[in-house]
Amino acid sequence: MTTRSAPAVDLSKRDLTLDLARVVCVLFVIVVHLVQVGIGPGPDGALVASRPAEEQPWFDAATWVGQIMPLFFVVGGFASAVGWRSWTAKGGDAAGFIRTRTLRLAQPALPLFVFFAVVLGGATLAGVAPQLVADAATGAGSPLWFLAAYLLCQAAVPLLASAHERRPVATVLVLAAAVVVVDAARFSTGVEQLGLLNLLFVWPLVQQFGFWYADGWFDRRHPLALLAIAAAGYALLWPLTAWGPYSTSMLGNLNPPTVPLVVLGVAQACLLRLAKPALTRLMRLRAMQGIVFVLGSRLMTIYLWHLPVMLVLTGVTLLIPGAAPAPASEAWWWSRPLMFLAVLAVLLLLSLAIARWEAIGTLGPVPPGAVVALAWLCAFAPPFAVMEWFLDLPIAVVGAVLLATAVVLLRRRPRTPSSVRSEA
Repeated sequence: MTTRSAPAVDLSKRDLTLDLARVVCVLFVIVVHLVQVGIGPGPDGALVASRPAEEQPWFDAATWVGQIMPLFFVVGGFASAVGWRSWTAKGGDAAGFIRTRTLRLAQPALPLFVFFAVVLGGATLAGVAPQLVADAATGAGSPLWFLAAYLLCQAAVPLLASAHERRPVATVLVLAAAVVVVDAARFSTGVEQLGLLNLLFVWPLVQQFGFWYADGWFDRRHPLALLAIAAAGYALLWPLTAWGPYSTSMLGNLNPPTVPLVVLGVAQACLLRLAKPALTRLMRLRAMQGIVFVLGSRLMTIYLWHLPVMLVLTGVTLLIPGAAPAPASEAWWWSRPLMFLAVLAVLLLLSLAIARWEAIGTLGPVPPGAVVALAWLCAFAPPFAVMEWFLDLPIAVVGAVLLATAVVLLRRRPRTPSSVRSEA
């Protein structure tokens, strides 16, 4: 009797440097939050919460490098372009594509919202100070804006991919013009809510750069040209923030998204291509491939759960005498690398139970387009609500219900005559 081993994964046609970029982006988000959130004893011994990194004189300048979310959307655009082409080549349609992409985001988010609903409900019933609960919920839910933005981008892929195939330059110019118009209306009128319209334009535009990356446009540029474009982008940020209406901190330009993030996306796409030869050599190492595979296969779990885990671990240190240094102290800064390793270790352990929600498995026939649209809306509403009004118990409970509805609608199998007969 002979046994067949599982076929090896063919990595020859996969750009592993982009997998590495995705992993690095998410890990860097953890690092940023570790230095942004400080909870510990104050000078008088009382518990204090602060934002140590933002108190540093170098913080705004550091965000010009450390704000890597545009790069994440560039890499996501590359993956979306490749995925859409593969999907349509197999006869798939827009509804089916949006269904699978929505599931990939809604399923991992569902257990998180259930967790928030249980914890916030328990804290409320236990009589924990409302302000403490509100502060913890706001911090833990802050990364969820990404789900709303990415769901919008994924829903727009069929339309924008078609537009890119026909008129790639015109598509970018129209989106860029819309970004500028929305920003102009927002800052000239002082109505901040107008900026929300740029969720429809900024991130889809940055995603388009990923389409261009997938087409090889950046590959065909000379390294000096890429370096010049990146340098011009960073140079443009100076007048935009010094004389324009934009924040000097790229985090301040994040929600609602603004023109500087588009500029940053172009620069980061160029820098990623410049780094590709070095990253390619790095990804030839089996050890690095293993690390990227392990982290990449549970990346949404790591991203969604890193702040709750961080807050729990911080709470544990507060219970241990002397284990929680004062925020922004020298000991606190030195503790950040250890806390990073602890957070990552707990996330990997947690992923053993939760990461299965990232796999969508085998699906039945695609539901009608109206059902997919309704499910997408149910998945989009909870993270958008968190982005606008911050996380609290009602949003957590309603969000869990809506996400569960989205998952059920997208995974349900239609009743067939044979199944009806078998049930009878």
